[in-house]
Amino acid sequence: MPVDYMKSIAERYSKLGYPIYQWYNAKEAPPFVPLKKTLSESRIGVLSTSGAYVVGQKAYYYKDDTSTRAIPKDTPKDRIHFSHITENYLEGPRRDPDCMVPLEALRRLEEEGVIGEVADNIFSCMGGIYSQRRVREELAPAMLDAYRAQNIDAAFLIPM
Repeated sequence: MPVDYMKSIAERYSKLGYPIYQWYNAKEAPPFVPLKKTLSESRIGVLSTSGAYVVGQKAYYYKDDTSTRAIPKDTPKDRIHFSHITENYLEGPRRDPDCMVPLEALRRLEEEGVIGEVADNIFSCMGGIYSQRRVREELAPAMLDAYRAQNIDAAFLIPM
């Protein structure tokens, strides 16, 4: 059964006491930055907005949780769980975490030499963050610091 995403989000935020959601509109396109290395030489980072976490880590809470979880690249998929404001979209990821946290595919690409290396940790956040300011001021800088700490050359964003 199809879900009216815009209506679903509006209803969810209304129940949480938020005003009507204002979708983000960038004032300008982000700058194009070409890779300095080929993919086969690059260290790859990942950010999944699925609210994924490893068993034993703290699950996300719903109200503007801008925290992230580091997921070691060797984590078995049966140890990956999800908590997210849009619970109705988690049926697929809970059946097969690789659809939101594709560690098996990334490890295979690394083994085949398509990518140079997957970073030691990939990251997850809860993509349903209401505050655009907190994403800009908290989440984005934290991810930039995490990527710099791991010497990331390129990153995949996997939105939910």
